[in-house]
Amino acid sequence: MKDAPYDCVIIGAGPAGLTAGIYAARSRLRVVLLEKTAPGGQILVSDWIENYPGFPEGISGPELMQKMADQAARFELPLRTDEVVSVDFSSPLKTIHLHDGTLEARTVIIATGASPRKLGVPGEEMFFGKGVSFCATCDGPFFRDKTLVAVGGGDTAVQETLFLTKFAKKVYLVHRRDALRAAKILQEKAFANEKIEWVWDSVVTELKGLDSVEKVLVKNVKTSQVREIAAQGCFIWVGIVPTTQFLGGSLTLDDGGFIMVDRKMETSVPGVFAAGDVRNTPLRQVATAVGDGAMAAMSAEHYLEQARP
Repeated sequence: MKDAPYDCVIIGAGPAGLTAGIYAARSRLRVVLLEKTAPGGQILVSDWIENYPGFPEGISGPELMQKMADQAARFELPLRTDEVVSVDFSSPLKTIHLHDGTLEARTVIIATGASPRKLGVPGEEMFFGKGVSFCATCDGPFFRDKTLVAVGGGDTAVQETLFLTKFAKKVYLVHRRDALRAAKILQEKAFANEKIEWVWDSVVTELKGLDSVEKVLVKNVKTSQVREIAAQGCFIWVGIVPTTQFLGGSLTLDDGGFIMVDRKMETSVPGVFAAGDVRNTPLRQVATAVGDGAMAAMSAEHYLEQARP
């Protein structure tokens, strides 16, 4: 027997998805939250979070996500462990195809997040959270008076490197070309910063250490010469990949593959909303994801009210 359509299906149980679920369940919508692994998303691998309001001493990523999951459970939000394979948004009743079955919903909130593009070098996985980071805002304050290596040449890499100089003693910025892609105004600020040392035409080939990052091996792509930089951390900004593969062209995306939304988090398809890191946003933090999730859930509820005869 086919299940009755849900009022709302939320895809992804990170901060945005859990918040949307809390709001939707609290509003007594018939809702289900889908997650292919464990609730929490990327924040589960964050050792310590100091900039999320309400926790003056900070909180670990897993603990914060467990608190959000516990709050969602208090409102009896159903959580289903399954992976979305594809979707069909061509009719008012949306269809979500899973590995194990099919769901229908009047509204959908996509909160599948995004993942940093990795270098794929030895030591990167081993030292993740132990010197390797993809977020200066999250982890920069832990490296006060330390020497760091940053990797990248775009706006994010330069902007985040500038942020790191507020804490670090020195930052080596490694870029595979001999010119930056970042905006000129950011370049000017970076070139004027005495804490930044430039490592041009180079790529990181390996990260070494015992319990954490101690050395970064860098290879010049023109001369093949390898140098060893003593550093306590390596921040990597070579791109970010949104989790949108399952959409199959059903929504409008920006040039980076992120979902385009309006100020109400509605996508190019009425009744389909996106929240958190998967959408086109200038800031990807727990605080912004939570705000997105709340807005998406309220917008979905308003959509349902207007659609009722």
